[in-house]
Amino acid sequence: MNRRVVITGVGLVTPLAIGVQETWQALCAGKSGVGEITRFDTAKFQTKIAAQVKGFRAEDFMPKKEAKRTERFIAYAIAASRMALEDSGLVIEDMNAERIGVITGCGLGGLSILEDTCITLKRKGPRRVSPFFIPMMIGNMAPGMISIQFGAKGPNASIATACAAGAHAVGDSFKIINSGKADAMITGGVEAVINPTCIAGFNSMKALSTRNDAPQKASRPFERDRDGFVVGEGSGIMIIEALEHALDRGARIYAELTGYGMSSDGYHMTAPPPDGSGAVSCMNAALDDAGLSYDKIDYINAHGTSTPLNDISETRAIKNVFQDHAYKVAISSTKSMTGHLLGGAGGIETVFTALSIHEKCLPPTINYDHTDDECDLDYVPNVMRKASIEHAMTNSFGFGGTNASLILSRYRN
Repeated sequence: MNRRVVITGVGLVTPLAIGVQETWQALCAGKSGVGEITRFDTAKFQTKIAAQVKGFRAEDFMPKKEAKRTERFIAYAIAASRMALEDSGLVIEDMNAERIGVITGCGLGGLSILEDTCITLKRKGPRRVSPFFIPMMIGNMAPGMISIQFGAKGPNASIATACAAGAHAVGDSFKIINSGKADAMITGGVEAVINPTCIAGFNSMKALSTRNDAPQKASRPFERDRDGFVVGEGSGIMIIEALEHALDRGARIYAELTGYGMSSDGYHMTAPPPDGSGAVSCMNAALDDAGLSYDKIDYINAHGTSTPLNDISETRAIKNVFQDHAYKVAISSTKSMTGHLLGGAGGIETVFTALSIHEKCLPPTINYDHTDDECDLDYVPNVMRKASIEHAMTNSFGFGGTNASLILSRYRN
């Protein structure tokens, strides 16, 4: 059917704030959500910092009894979904429930409850394992519980493609509406794994920043002295709809989804190919899907993790795809402020990209103190920039070499 698809509602739970306007204001002001880890004792850990969500109360978004048996990542996703639905004004009723679906991305699911339960099993035995353990752990309970909470009975799935999961969820939802199999989708990403197992695992890979003495300076994508990424948590959820469905109910439109590309590096479990070839084919696929030439893109919300290898690889890929225009397009990594939400990154970053178009504002890449000779593009350093954006791209690249690129455009009749 090739229906046009638009974004009509957004919801955010992030290390910067709980709520869309609060998060967006902090993002544009260049504030960092990174600080010392308070969830567990980090004395024996190389990395003692993360981008935690502060002040979140699950009972503010669901009944108190239910909140007690809802894992943190599921609660974040429900909260962001409630915000997005309220923002969009979309009402789910019996007559439209089967035409509204849910797809979310999550890389590691309920790793925290898995860790806690393994400790309980070892110390206290199998009879002390909670009957809620399995449904609290599995990743598909995020879209499942969103569906139960709000009555959406259309397509329902959970995407687990590591750090590309949130973007793949949005892209797959876009194509479901585009093909006529649903009228609206609740979609995005979520992650909540700031726990000992996660931090120890990434430390063993030497992937994390150890700038413990200056947490807010630790995430510094594309900058010369970057030393690894910072784990973040939270959720970014959108309501996306067929254009005619949105217009029929008079919905506000933030932006239009116009392109989706995906690819595989076929190279390494964790490292990107040095030439960025997988990212190149992914971005080109998104441009082809949108029917746009590379010089039409005004802004890129980059994957930009703050790791030495990723940032160089992505920069090379952008130069390959955008050629001479690479030096004219504005690029920022909002991970400099939120940390890296892993499977949730594509969700919040697609929301940020939509807001950039709608608000005519480019969030900065903070902590950009020294240029890297191999990362020499316009990364919107340190200070937000006003700009009118017609077409923007957001990138998410995951372990295993799985890649996703989305193109968002200003809505035009």
